Amino acid sequence: MKRIALLSLLLGTLFTTHAQILNPVKWTWKAQETAKGEYKLVFTAKIDPKWHTYSQYIGEGGPVATKFTFDEKNKDVQLVGKTSEAGGKVHDEHDPVFDMQLKYFEEAMVCEQKVKVLRDTKLKGNFEFMVCDDARCLPPDFVEFEFDLKASGGNTGRDTGKTQGILLDPEKKNFDDMVQAVIDSSLTNDSLAQAAGNPTRFGTPLSDCGDVQEENKSLWSIILLGFLGGLAALVTPCVFPMIPLTVSFFTKRSESKTKGKFEAIFYGFSIVFIYFLLAVPFLLFDISPDTFNEISTGAPLNVFFFLIFVVFAFSFFGFYEIELPNFIANRADSASNVGGLVGIFFMALTLAIVSFSCTGPIIGSLLVGALTSSGGKLNLVAGMTSFGFALALPFAVFALFPNLMKSLPKSGGWLNSVKVVLGFVELIFAVKFLSNADLVSHWGILKREVFLGLWVALGAGMFFYLIGILKFPHDSPIQKLSPLRIGFAGLALLFTAYTAYGIPGNDLKLFSGFPPPKFYSLMEQKSECPNNLNCFHNDYEGGMAYARKNNKPVIVDFTGWACVNCRKMEENVWTDPSIYKLLNDDFVLISLYVDDKEMLPDSAQYVSDFTGKKVRTVGNRFSEFEAKYFNENTQPLYVLLSPDEKLLNKPRPYTPDIQTYAEWLQCGLNAHQKAAGKGE
Repeated sequence: MKRIALLSLLLGTLFTTHAQILNPVKWTWKAQETAKGEYKLVFTAKIDPKWHTYSQYIGEGGPVATKFTFDEKNKDVQLVGKTSEAGGKVHDEHDPVFDMQLKYFEEAMVCEQKVKVLRDTKLKGNFEFMVCDDARCLPPDFVEFEFDLKASGGNTGRDTGKTQGILLDPEKKNFDDMVQAVIDSSLTNDSLAQAAGNPTRFGTPLSDCGDVQEENKSLWSIILLGFLGGLAALVTPCVFPMIPLTVSFFTKRSESKTKGKFEAIFYGFSIVFIYFLLAVPFLLFDISPDTFNEISTGAPLNVFFFLIFVVFAFSFFGFYEIELPNFIANRADSASNVGGLVGIFFMALTLAIVSFSCTGPIIGSLLVGALTSSGGKLNLVAGMTSFGFALALPFAVFALFPNLMKSLPKSGGWLNSVKVVLGFVELIFAVKFLSNADLVSHWGILKREVFLGLWVALGAGMFFYLIGILKFPHDSPIQKLSPLRIGFAGLALLFTAYTAYGIPGNDLKLFSGFPPPKFYSLMEQKSECPNNLNCFHNDYEGGMAYARKNNKPVIVDFTGWACVNCRKMEENVWTDPSIYKLLNDDFVLISLYVDDKEMLPDSAQYVSDFTGKKVRTVGNRFSEFEAKYFNENTQPLYVLLSPDEKLLNKPRPYTPDIQTYAEWLQCGLNAHQKAAGKGE
């Protein structure tokens, strides 16, 4: 239960795109001198109503505990004891979601750490905390602090720490007064009120074209993905043999055919409802959109997905089975003996549990698909429900039309073949997620040729398996290749040949967006710019300087290493001769990668006045730039600017239609020429 709750918490936080940016906890810190060279470091949190943050002392398997870390390399400061929780509105109770005892704070939380200072120094450190309300949690936040401590004394009551959010009154000595001051204070410098964007820097658009939001096709694609996943699960050894047995059970046990059909249809409805319920835990949590983008494109999550897909694949190959604990299935099976509709519901639940070894990897793939698409929670609910609908459909259809069961193929070795083919598909997607991590972290291990080479190997493996050369543990002997098997072998061969065609550098429009960009190659490239265009790579200042010198308009390309739609635009739209000429000759292209994990120099790192968070990486900087000034956090986003940083027209998101995109570029170019003409 703890693992499920924690998984729900961590994954559920990913399902938000254009949400309000939340900041329900404001921290301050100060040092109070208690004796010569001895201090009490006080950390105080003001917590918004209905939110809470967790104690330092909670068990494993629950939410993230608050944790303070002090610079261990600083030998001029000695910590005296552990960091204590000095007060606040404390709750210590059993949490039904995590199924454990949890201690948390509302309204305020104050922690103290006693230190002894041997000589004058600056003590640095950080703390991590998680904040939740009754319906959602934000991801763990990380805050750095610094204290200026004097061994000679004389600092009693003086605020020696940098503060974030609000200032404490240094004359407040009484703890209760101090906490109340925090709670009652108004946040005069809470810049998150600017979340609607800052339009003043770039002005209003000179031309009224652009800003057409991308049609949300991801919802329908997730619904289709879920439905196809359900159909794939049907033809696995865990589910397919159950169809005739279950339908026959309902039609034979009832006093009338009508009642039997109704019960079978209710059984199918129960399956749909169960898979809908699986999505419910993910509806309870929420995070800000910039964090969603950072987590979903970051290396850790993509490596995690890669490992999960590999585990799923080898399960499908038959080397082991992924199963839920037996006691869960036993309890559901016992409950199914209850009469009436309740018993039928638990029969459906038993099917969902015992078939998990086949459906689990497919459901996992569906979850990942929802995580990495726009649309958030709605996508997940729709995908899981459509998966359940496809899985339940034959139970209802064959109950209404029992004669159709005669047309069902008999169970046999072909069911295991379906699992093995799905295993190859899982590995193909696994390579994509490892590639995402490689791109954003610049490891250089999966250049375009290596990526495509792995796909070729997997496609060839699938082909050799389907024609009977490659064997896996649970395969039955193949007496004769059926037409259907030959057909799928042909598709595998086409996939292999087409992928191999792209290794020398040829375009693969059917796979657009999945392989790494062409410039991420083992071969020497002219530049880091897409399609060898002239561009400024992660260099906004350099691009603007060049634009001013040459009096050219600028296209700012907010893109990402792990952005599929960005690659589709570069490979399918930007390669069009008319678009290519405009970008290369008439505009200055500045490509800013919002998921680039390269660390900024220490001197260039800062706390954002927009999000309140530390800007550490190149990607952090450009992500904040996009959100702050253009009120967007999705990629791609294209912005046309004049050389003096005036907005030429409305920014434009993903636009796969070449003519529409060309008209938008020409509109911006005309606006620049018109403005330049007036200025002469």
